[in-house]
Amino acid sequence: MAFATGAAYLRQEALPHIWCPGCGNGVVLSALVRAFEELGDAPEDIVVATGIGCWGKADDYLSVNTLHVTHGRALPFATGVKTANPHLRVVALMGDGDGATIGGNHLIHAARRNIDLTAIIVNNYNYGMTGGQFSATTPSGKLTKTSPLGNPERAFDLCALTAAAGANFVARETVRPGRGLTRILRSGLENKGFSLIEVVSPCTTLFGPRNGFAAPLDMLVWLQAHGVKRQTYERLDDPEATGHFATGVLVERHEPDFLSRYEAMRRLAAPSGESS
Repeated sequence: MAFATGAAYLRQEALPHIWCPGCGNGVVLSALVRAFEELGDAPEDIVVATGIGCWGKADDYLSVNTLHVTHGRALPFATGVKTANPHLRVVALMGDGDGATIGGNHLIHAARRNIDLTAIIVNNYNYGMTGGQFSATTPSGKLTKTSPLGNPERAFDLCALTAAAGANFVARETVRPGRGLTRILRSGLENKGFSLIEVVSPCTTLFGPRNGFAAPLDMLVWLQAHGVKRQTYERLDDPEATGHFATGVLVERHEPDFLSRYEAMRRLAAPSGESS
């Protein structure tokens, strides 16, 4: 069987992309379009909402329905699209600044509602498009443009946050494993209810050089050493102190999604005998 390439979901005329050399965004985009192809979705049946930021530029290269919206607001727009037409596959692409810092409250409530869409947050540990300021996911103590002596804040664990809020599917992966990322994205796209996939990809232009990654290859080596499967993570004595984090599917459940619960309420409110 031929490997999926995802070419049908790309705007070939827009390539090559504008992302920096070594940036993981291209890896995530490639994995996403391969997942679309493996699922067999027609491009016209997919809607991708993007916010502002480096990863938010992904809509420039996608040959599907796209919405490029205001900073931090990809999830409200995606929620509206899914509510209006539940038959569409709806995906929100956000960075950590867009999805967890500016739009963090929307992330919590999308997970709480368990709206049937997939959020893919590429976590590059800073605001990459605007100069490298620290975000809500920048690890404590790390150097950024706005924390030259080290980030004084504690970072959000996006997977723990959305799992606690009620998401049906929560996973974390890095940009290192290639086709393994495609499998994770496909699983999230297939799971009914709110799915959150965090993809760890430290910014190779702004965050990396300030924090010991002299070249993109150094980032990949670090990701391989520190992004470990959950079983390995749970055996470590103090994983947070050593910078380790769990990867793979962390939560997979099948609670009713928002629209299923809404339809049940609508039926209760409908006059007796009214057809759906």
